[in-house]
Amino acid sequence: MTVLELAYYDEAQIQQELSAKTTQAPGFFENLPVIIDIEQLTEEDSVPFDKLINQCREFSIKAVAVRGGLEKHQQAAKEAGLGLLAKQKERQAEPAPEKPEAKVKEVVHTEVETVEVVKTVVQQAPQQSKIIHTPIRSGQQVYAADGDLIILAPVSAGAEILADGNIHVYGALRGRALAGVKGNTNARIFCHSLEAELVSVAGQYKISEDIDKAALKKPTQVYLSNETLSFKELEI
Repeated sequence: MTVLELAYYDEAQIQQELSAKTTQAPGFFENLPVIIDIEQLTEEDSVPFDKLINQCREFSIKAVAVRGGLEKHQQAAKEAGLGLLAKQKERQAEPAPEKPEAKVKEVVHTEVETVEVVKTVVQQAPQQSKIIHTPIRSGQQVYAADGDLIILAPVSAGAEILADGNIHVYGALRGRALAGVKGNTNARIFCHSLEAELVSVAGQYKISEDIDKAALKKPTQVYLSNETLSFKELEI
């Protein structure tokens, strides 16, 4: 999943960087769903998420959720219509040494509150499905908003498929698959042959090197169990 890391909000700078990126690879960013990482924002920072969403939309980029961050920023993002994702365990960093101990404790407390917010958000069930009948080629990206993604063909390496709900691949899955993009921890990935470069459910991910070797090239379902990705062979 493409991630926009936001250290602070500067309207002009963001406009300039988005313009530069989309000019370099205009096809890649067409209707691209992104997660906004707000982990670096401080209590003093203020972000007009409505304006940020519109800036992304100007360049055909779809902001779908924020990840991590303080409660005040998560609440503002939620009011703007963005999903909320907890900070990933795999990507947790040690607190910066220059930050005082009191600040670290405050951030840890906020993370606990964030988990509760995510639990509230993911109760909404997907309402519709998107069905694709043709193979997904390298460089292509398919996103099913507010529902499941069903692909009746293989997914090539270098392709990316995303869904707010479940992902079903009736063929080999060799690209990147991200289910529960907006925080649905009940979402799952199903495929006839797991050969993925990356799999993710509700922001928790594993790259190919970390995927359970026993599940490779077999019919598999991928799901969250105790906030950790699990792999189970499908009986087909």
